[in-house]
Amino acid sequence: MGFLSREQLETLGFSELGSNVFISDKASFYNPTKISVGSHVRIDDFCVLSAGEGGIKIGDYVHIAVFSSLIGSGRIKLSDFVNISSRVSIYSSNDDYSGTSMSNPMVPREFKNVQSANVELHKHVIVGSGSVVLPGVTLNEGVAIGALSLVVKDCEAFTVFSGVPAKPLKPRKKDLKLLEIKFRESR
Repeated sequence: MGFLSREQLETLGFSELGSNVFISDKASFYNPTKISVGSHVRIDDFCVLSAGEGGIKIGDYVHIAVFSSLIGSGRIKLSDFVNISSRVSIYSSNDDYSGTSMSNPMVPREFKNVQSANVELHKHVIVGSGSVVLPGVTLNEGVAIGALSLVVKDCEAFTVFSGVPAKPLKPRKKDLKLLEIKFRESR
């Protein structure tokens, strides 16, 4: 995987750009002036980040794996230590599927009923491969989402969720909070 140089990253025009950032030269960014990237961030091949009016804010020590996408008009926030596995889609906007309006970006706004809402992933969230997170969802601290899940509502902290729609399975251990303290002290 080829990563963009610091000079190349700076020419993209992010609103903020931390240090130790590794972004694939095959990733795509739309409206980068609305995208903030923290430090110690890696974004892999074929990811698409398309920021709408609310923007995209990426914290520190975040990984976004191959073929993932963050798209929509609402704000998308990834807090520190978030891990997005491959082929994850996070949407802060969603078409109306009821049939009462039209959909797709080539149709004028007045014929559509797109709903937008902020999406937030708190510290130490991990989202498994192939999962989809819909607008308005908050994944609270330490949430783990199993692979191929559809997340349609907020998830309780330090809980493992999985399924379509995602449902709570079991508690998640909080040992990683102590590890975070040790990690930060070692830096």
